[in-house]
Amino acid sequence: MREEIEVLAKNLGADFIGIADLKFLKEYETYPENILEHYIRGIVIGIKVVEDVFDFFPSREFYATAYEIINRKLDEIAYTISKFIERKGYRALPIPASKNLQKLKWRSFISHKAIARASGIGWIGKSSLLITPQYGPRVRLASVLTNMPLEAGEPMKNKCGGCRKCVENCPPKAIKEMEFEDYPESRELVFDVDKCASETGKYLKDLDIGARVCGICIKVCPIGKN
Repeated sequence: MREEIEVLAKNLGADFIGIADLKFLKEYETYPENILEHYIRGIVIGIKVVEDVFDFFPSREFYATAYEIINRKLDEIAYTISKFIERKGYRALPIPASKNLQKLKWRSFISHKAIARASGIGWIGKSSLLITPQYGPRVRLASVLTNMPLEAGEPMKNKCGGCRKCVENCPPKAIKEMEFEDYPESRELVFDVDKCASETGKYLKDLDIGARVCGICIKVCPIGKN
């Protein structure tokens, strides 16, 4: 069944897919709080961002367009996978690619990055982004929660080492340098979300961009660059 889902996802345009055992996410904050009650697996799907969209920074019009297109595509893939799982007699809940809830201080229903790390397709970097060995952080994610007993991967440990490029280049200095092996105890220890939100808010107000994007930490990361 896992192979069928992987083939379906890639035929629909996903570049990679991972399966996580949700036991690794029991301590994570979710909305609603009981969202994991009926599910045992998290399916994370990802699409790589075309690298050239970052080459025209500080202009971000290309990135904003790619951001919108990829998020929409991921939502369609997640929904199609959910329908496939439901037809097989199991439960499935598609989690939107990009849906920040302000009442949760810029968190979403559940962390795609946490599911991806638990699935073994990447690690959480100093930037708080998911870093994949193949593409670095130049990816967008969506997820599906399910009770289908799919074979799951194993969490990946942090491999950033001594690299500080995201720390040094973050425009609002929102990234705090902190060493951790698996996952930071809290987001606040490694990342100032208010500073980041203030920076990305500038581009949301720009009529030529119209999206909450920044992308410098993605651009400068050396992992996975061609």
